Amino acid sequence: MAVTIRLYRVGKKQNPAYRIVAMDKRKKRNGTYNDTIGFYNPMEAGFKLEINDQKLADWIKKGAQLSEGMAKLLKYYNSIKKKQN
Repeated sequence: MAVTIRLYRVGKKQNPAYRIVAMDKRKKRNGTYNDTIGFYNPMEAGFKLEINDQKLADWIKKGAQLSEGMAKLLKYYNSIKKKQN
């Protein structure tokens, strides 16, 4: 099974929010998913991004791949974490 870590859209029209999930690559954007890894809300002031690093590492260790959008978001998330430390 080809698992990918990607964004799962939730929220209202004109007010998107996303769950960061691990799901089968062949599923639809909002199909069933295996595990929730975090969430991302671009509309909140300063946008809110939370990721469970342990779950993310476990899924990557199992062979899951990041989607293109998730890779960009994770790169930004890591740069923010470095600035905070």
